[in-house]
Amino acid sequence: MATMSALQSSFTYLSISSNSSFLGQRLLSPIPLSVASPVKLVKNPCLVFAKLKRWERKKCKPNSLPILHKMHVKFGDTVKVISGRDKGKIGEVTKSISNGNTVVIKDVNLKTKHMKSREEGEPGQIIKIEAPIHSSNVMLYSKEKDVVSRVVRYLIKTGELIDTVKKWKQLKEAKAKENTQVAAASAS
Repeated sequence: MATMSALQSSFTYLSISSNSSFLGQRLLSPIPLSVASPVKLVKNPCLVFAKLKRWERKKCKPNSLPILHKMHVKFGDTVKVISGRDKGKIGEVTKSISNGNTVVIKDVNLKTKHMKSREEGEPGQIIKIEAPIHSSNVMLYSKEKDVVSRVVRYLIKTGELIDTVKKWKQLKEAKAKENTQVAAASAS
């Protein structure tokens, strides 16, 4: 009871007026805003940046969507790593991430991941996962000629076409077969 009366007495000392702020009411500025800071109109607004991480900003279009750059490698291409720890390794692109211009290559750039046990009786495990590599660190590779080359969707040095209808059908069938195997394994 004593605390309640103390609280009521403290509220009587506070005055609720138009010039002060009290429990969510607006605080009105004594200086008119037009005199305090004149507003300057900008003809060319600056580019919008999307916030990815605290220290990393990505350039965006005026509609706030990130600017995506076209990559020279696609899903299913055979590539050779030209720089970094895995320099010289050859593999197939399993995933391309256009947001960061990175690619995931089969059996290249393996990282260890420590998995916690999900159930009480199950032990934890250490697994190897493929981490992404920046697309500038890889070049397209020809298995037939054993040559790396720059590309305009065909190998410049050999003239070999990369995007053929036959190859895309093979990749699509392999992906469908892999998905059915994964579904069958998860069902059992």
